[in-house]
Amino acid sequence: MQNIVRRISLTLLFTLMLSACGFQLRGIAELSFKHLYIQGSPLSISRDLKQSFKINGIQVVEDVEQAELLLELLSETNEKRILSLSGSGVVREYELNYRVSFRTREPASPTWSAPQIVQSRRDFSYNDVALLGKAEEEVMLNNDMRKDAVREVMRRLTAVKLTAK
Repeated sequence: MQNIVRRISLTLLFTLMLSACGFQLRGIAELSFKHLYIQGSPLSISRDLKQSFKINGIQVVEDVEQAELLLELLSETNEKRILSLSGSGVVREYELNYRVSFRTREPASPTWSAPQIVQSRRDFSYNDVALLGKAEEEVMLNNDMRKDAVREVMRRLTAVKLTAK
C-alpha cells in the first residue's frame, strides 16, 4: 500500500514540476488563413509541407480564386562540404547545408513579400570503413533537415496576418 501511495505521489510531483517549467506539447499552428495555394516548382519538402498543412486544418486548393494566401516555393539547395581532413588527406568530417526559399502574398495584392530563407546545417564524421552506414547517416540527416525546414516554414507562416477584406 505504501508503495502505491509513493508511486502516485511521485507521479503527481513529476506532473507538477513538468507543468511548472512551462512545458507544452507542440500543438497545431495558429495560422490566419484556412485556404492556401502553393505555386512554384515542386521541391523535396512539398509533400511534407502539404501534410503539415492538412494536419493544421489548412486546405491546399487547386484554384487561386479560392485561396486566402499564396505561397510560392522559390528554390532549394543541398550542399555537402568537407570540414576536415586527416593528416593523410582522407576526409574525416563533412558539413551538410540545406536551404529553401519561399515568399507569400494575398491574392488581392500584386506585391509579393520579401523572399524568406530557411536554413539547416548538420556536421557528421566520415569513415571509409563504414561506408554504407555513413551513407545512411547522411540520408537521415538530410531528411531531418527537411523536416526542420517544414517546421520553420510553418512557424514563419504563423506570423502572416491577412488584411481585412
